[in-house]
Amino acid sequence: MTENAVEMRGIVKKFPGVLANDRVDFELRVGEIHALLGENGAGKSTLMSVLAGLYKPEAGSLTVFGQPASFNSPRAAIARGIGMIHQHFTLIPSQTVTENILLGLDEPRFILRLADYDQRMAELGDRFGLKVNPTTKIWQLSVGEQQRVEILKMLYRGVRVLIMDEPTAVLAPQEIEGLIKTLRSMAAEGKSIVFISHKLNEVMHVADRVTVLRLGKVTAAGLRPAETTIPELARLMVGRRVIFELDKKPQTPGEVVLELDQVSADNDKGLPALKRVSLTVRAGEIVGVAGVAGNGQSELAEVITGLRKCTSGQVMVHKENITNQPALVAINQSVAHVPEDRTHVGSAPNLSITDNVIMKSYRHAPLANAWSLNYIAARQQAEHLKDEYSILAPNVETQVRLLSGGNLQRTILARELSAKPKLLIAMQPTRGLDVGAIEGVQRLLLTQRQAGAAILISSEELEELFALADRIVVMYGGEIVGEVIDHDVEQIGLLMTGGKKKESAKVYEETH
Repeated sequence: MTENAVEMRGIVKKFPGVLANDRVDFELRVGEIHALLGENGAGKSTLMSVLAGLYKPEAGSLTVFGQPASFNSPRAAIARGIGMIHQHFTLIPSQTVTENILLGLDEPRFILRLADYDQRMAELGDRFGLKVNPTTKIWQLSVGEQQRVEILKMLYRGVRVLIMDEPTAVLAPQEIEGLIKTLRSMAAEGKSIVFISHKLNEVMHVADRVTVLRLGKVTAAGLRPAETTIPELARLMVGRRVIFELDKKPQTPGEVVLELDQVSADNDKGLPALKRVSLTVRAGEIVGVAGVAGNGQSELAEVITGLRKCTSGQVMVHKENITNQPALVAINQSVAHVPEDRTHVGSAPNLSITDNVIMKSYRHAPLANAWSLNYIAARQQAEHLKDEYSILAPNVETQVRLLSGGNLQRTILARELSAKPKLLIAMQPTRGLDVGAIEGVQRLLLTQRQAGAAILISSEELEELFALADRIVVMYGGEIVGEVIDHDVEQIGLLMTGGKKKESAKVYEETH
C-alpha cells in the first residue's frame, strides 16, 4: 500500500458569511501528482492554504508523513516539508536567482560566499531539469524562468510536498511541457505535488489522481484520469453538464472597424513596449492575440482605449483618428474594454453592482436627469442586467468586491456589452474562471461577433483562441511576429517564445 504524504480529515474553514471548506477529506500519496479541481470559490486554495500554514482551520485534523501536524505559519509548514507556490510570484526583481533563493534562510548567517551558493543552485537546477543562470537578476528572466526559481526556492528548503496554484496560467506551450517534465522528475524522486488548475486537458495529461471540490465539499476523491472523462470532471465541478463545443457560425467579416498603423508606445518604466504594430479588425470578426504575458498585449489594449499615449503611429476607429485622445473619445466611438485586471481597472470594488454597471451610461437618458442621476432608473437597469447576465449576488446594491471572479467578470461584461459596442477589446476575458463561467463568457463573445461587433481578444489560453478567433496573430517583444494560418500549437509556441517561423506561418510584414 502506498504511503500517504498528507492526510487531511474533516477540515472546516469559515470566513464571515462563507463556509469555504465543509468537512473536507484529502489524501496525497508519496511520489504522486494530485490535481485539485473546482469552480472559483469552491475552496481549493483555502484548503491548500490550511495545509501550507496560511490559515488555521476551525475543525479537522492534519497528518504529515504519519505524524500529527498543526501549523501557525508557512515557515512552520516548510519546516515539516510543505511549500506552496502561488500564482503571483514573490520574487525581488533587482536580486539574482541565488539571492532570491537564499532570502529568509538562517544560513548563511555572517559570511556569504556567493560563488559557492551559485554552484549549489546550478547543481540543484540540473538535477531536476530547472535550467536557470544563478547569477541572472530576476527582472531579466521570462515568466517561465521565474517559476523555475520559485520551485528551486522550495527544493532548496527541502520540501517534500509542493503545492502549485495555477502553475501554467502564464506559460507558453513549450514552457508548460517543460514544467510537466520537471514535476514528473520530482515525483520520481519521491516528492508529492498538488496541482491546482482550471485546465481540464492539462489535468488529464499530468495528474496521477484528481480530487474535485464544489461549494466547499468533495464531489470526487482520488479519481484516476483513466477512470473518468473531461465532461464528467466538468460536471463534478459545476453541478451540471457543460457543453464544450461552441456554436460558432461562419460569417464574412465586414468593413474595417479598427486600424493600427505603425503604433509604438512605452511601458510604465519608459521602455519600449510596442514597436511599429500594424493591425486591422473588421466588423463581425474576432482577431486573437497570442503571447506570453508582458510582450505588449496590455499596452496595446491601453493605447486603443485611450489609457496610454503612443509615441508614434495612428489608431483609427471607424476611420476616425483617436490617437492619444482621452478614454471618453473611445467610449463615444462605441469602443468597449474588458481589462485583464478586473478588480483594480475593470471595476470599483467598494461600489455596488448598480454603480459599476452604469459607469459608461450615467451621462445619458434615462439615467441622466439634468445635473442629477435618476437612481430609480439606474437600479432598474442594474436589475435587468443582473438577470440578463446571470450575475449571482444577493441584490444590485452588493459591493462588487464581494463577488466571485466569474460574477465580477459578468458584471464588467454586462456594463461593456449592454452598450452594444462596435469594437470590443477583451483582455484575458476568462483568466482564473472555472469551466462553467468560461463557457458563459465565450458564448457572450460569440453573440457579439454575430451581432457585427469587431473583437480583439488577447488570451494566454491557446485553446480559447482556437475556439473563438477567426484569425490569430502572435506578439513577442512588443511586435506582431506572425499570423498563423492553421491551429499549429508548436508553431504558435515557438513564435510566443521568440522562435523562428516555419512555412506554415505567414510573415506578418509581407501581408500587412
